[in-house]
Amino acid sequence: MRPLNILSRWHPRSTLGPGNSTHLGVQPPSLRQAPESAWHRVLFWLLAPAPGQAAPPMNRVPGIRVEFMRAVADVDSEEADQLRDRIALARSLRELWHLRTEVFRVVGLAYSQREAEGRLSLLNRHFPTRAPRSQFGSL
Repeated sequence: MRPLNILSRWHPRSTLGPGNSTHLGVQPPSLRQAPESAWHRVLFWLLAPAPGQAAPPMNRVPGIRVEFMRAVADVDSEEADQLRDRIALARSLRELWHLRTEVFRVVGLAYSQREAEGRLSLLNRHFPTRAPRSQFGSL
C-alpha cells in the first residue's frame, strides 16, 4: 500500500492548488435561449421551470465571439488560425463554451499556463457557474 501514497504525491489532482482554479466551476450554458422582447420574457418567466438558467439572448453572442477572438488575436500559429475560424463559425454561446479548452491550449502553448488562465477567466464570466464543491470530498 505504500507505493500508492507515493504515486498520489507525484500526480496531484490540480496544478493550481486548492481554491485557485479559474475554470472548474464553469458549466455550459443552457440550450434554451432567453427571449429578447419584454412580452416574451414575461411569458418565459411564467412558463419556464428555471428561467434563470437560460442562456443569454442570441443578440449577445456576437460580442462574446469578439472577446474569444481577442483572446487568441496575438497568437500566430496554424492552430490559432483554425481556432479563429471555428470561433467565427460558432452560432451559439454553447458552441463557444466548447471552444474554451482550445483557447486555453493554444494560448498556453504560445505563452504560458498563467497567461492562458488569465484569458480564460475573462471568457468564463459569460458562462454560468456552480457552487464550489465541499472540501470534505477530498478526504
